[in-house]
Amino acid sequence: MKDLNRNTISNTKLSPIKVVQFGEGNFLRAFVDFAFHTLNEVLGFNAGIAVVQPIEEGMVPLLNTQDGLYTLFTKGIKNGKETQEKVLISNIVKGVNPYLHFEEYLELAKEEELEFVISNTTEAGISYDKGDTLQMSPPNSFPAKLTRFLYERYKHYKGNENKGLTIIPCELINYNADTLKRIILDYISLWELSEGFKNWIIDACSFHNTLVDRIVPGYPKDQIEIYNSQLEYRDQLIVSAETFFLWVIEGNSSLKEKLPFHKTDLDVRIVGDLQPYRTRKVRILNGAHTAMVPFSILYGNETVKETIDKPLTGSFVHSLIFDEVIPTLDMEREELETFANAVFDRFKNPFIRHQLSSIALNTVSKFKVRVLPSLLKYVHLKNELPVRTVFSFACLIRFYKGSWKGKELPINDDDTIITYFKELWQLEDLNQIVEHVLGNVSFWETDLNKVQGLSKAVVIALECLEKEGVENGYKNYSKKLDTKRHAT
Repeated sequence: MKDLNRNTISNTKLSPIKVVQFGEGNFLRAFVDFAFHTLNEVLGFNAGIAVVQPIEEGMVPLLNTQDGLYTLFTKGIKNGKETQEKVLISNIVKGVNPYLHFEEYLELAKEEELEFVISNTTEAGISYDKGDTLQMSPPNSFPAKLTRFLYERYKHYKGNENKGLTIIPCELINYNADTLKRIILDYISLWELSEGFKNWIIDACSFHNTLVDRIVPGYPKDQIEIYNSQLEYRDQLIVSAETFFLWVIEGNSSLKEKLPFHKTDLDVRIVGDLQPYRTRKVRILNGAHTAMVPFSILYGNETVKETIDKPLTGSFVHSLIFDEVIPTLDMEREELETFANAVFDRFKNPFIRHQLSSIALNTVSKFKVRVLPSLLKYVHLKNELPVRTVFSFACLIRFYKGSWKGKELPINDDDTIITYFKELWQLEDLNQIVEHVLGNVSFWETDLNKVQGLSKAVVIALECLEKEGVENGYKNYSKKLDTKRHAT
């Protein structure tokens, strides 16, 4: 079988470098590089990508061995039907390791047709390191590397405002571009660079906050022979991803003209404010994950798919999202339901085994961010408690007791939180336990005992759980809570 490179694969022309990308990992190759590949194929966008290795050890040598080529396999459920596709991605022109070839890295800044900078350097990547200097080759942090890169371009083109760049970070932090821009300006001040360069960054370059959403398991190590059998070449950089794809970018009509994704089938949305989309994702997708974990593990499930497939747990999560979360969100109901249905298709994906135990990390803090706002908004809007969300809350409290029916539970949290619950459960009185948990302002940033009826409802749910287990406990809790609500 032949090796994958441009000598052995025809019809893989090199395009001019329009994109410099910080990061060569699975996500960027299955997401951003795939997106630009689609622009090239559908619209003749003719954008080549130069990949910069953001840390000292990375995949650039292997990427260059294959001349930037690799195969993307996408698998999943779309509109209720199983789908599988593969595509050869061919738009990476070169990879550069600035730790070994710093001058080559700076030369990229001088590319005539360069327009975009993309990054995904992990959540910790957009950070300020006061030890970074202009003379380092390269500086340690990604923002410092980028500042040095932009300064090289500014000098080379003598401050020409037409040579400013469109900077689109994809790190999973809110306001990622705003944060990156602020740190770059901090480096300009630290390094005492010119006011002209600072103004060029502000006026000639544009920074765009983003939301990215696609599950990318990456290199399919355990099934590599199955994947290789579908190819006519040897590919050491195969990457697998789910079918679902969503990229939300803050920008105006000018950015839409630069990146005409609206002329493709990709779900790339250029919007004035991405926060409603972020809230939608956090409350529906992430909220469903967090709400299901304690409830589903106590029921006996191991995976997300198993949770959705089983009648009791699947119905519970579906009703929680459609009846208790969606009504609290400030977007069109139809759009929210379309997104939620796509989320449930993702949950059912037979090609991804998503362990509930892996989602159980830091469940308390996740509940505060992902689920609690929906609970509080529901109470505010409806003047009643969301039945399933409250039961999920009770399951969380019970989950942190540590064992269930003689089995240890996969608690994975800060030691102080684990110790807190361990000591609290020694009280045995459910009313006291619930009062302490709901009143822990360090967890929730508010005293939840003040939410009318919440502590009583959680106690009822815990009593039902302890006496009757998950299935019968949930059914009887629902009846008791409904009776209580109607009585008041």
